[in-house]
Amino acid sequence: MLLGLSIAAPVGPIGILCIRRTITLGRLHGFLSGLGAATADAFYGFIAGFGLTLVTGFLLDQKVLLQAVGGLFLIYLGVQTFRSRPATEAAKASGDTLLKSYASTLMLTITNPMTIMSFLGAFAGLGMGGAQSGMAASIALVVGVFAGSALWWLALSFVIGMFRDRIHVSVYRWINRISGVILTIFGLVAIVGLLLGG
Repeated sequence: MLLGLSIAAPVGPIGILCIRRTITLGRLHGFLSGLGAATADAFYGFIAGFGLTLVTGFLLDQKVLLQAVGGLFLIYLGVQTFRSRPATEAAKASGDTLLKSYASTLMLTITNPMTIMSFLGAFAGLGMGGAQSGMAASIALVVGVFAGSALWWLALSFVIGMFRDRIHVSVYRWINRISGVILTIFGLVAIVGLLLGG
């Protein structure tokens, strides 16, 4: 759980997205956005925990493609966020928009090669995962990673949600603009990193 918590906690593009969605759409959207990231964390935890070297090797071989897709998606989200008009009332929790909140962060986290490297490094450093670990220990590890990550997103969306009603609608426009710029910068950094690395 601590491992999942520590990987989820640093505020990056997913954190910015979760905070923005909590403020503009509500706690459930913010939490489900985080839950998408927690699902991706559990997926990578599963790969590292069960020592699936073939899948891990494939993902690391596709690092450039995954980083490019993730970077472009971040730029798209950033531009859309910057241009979006603040809602005058809370969005209705329809399945479609809740699913989009979940799926978009799942896609962003899955396309981040640093996530799998974080898990591989942490597991190797702690002597966990791999073929030498028992099935029960590996399952407990994956469940713990998911629970720790989900706990972080639940806490973050709950705390940010407490201040939601105190924010005037006019502030939402600035939140959208600042969030949009930050997300776009993260995307540009990913793309520039590819170009400089190549």
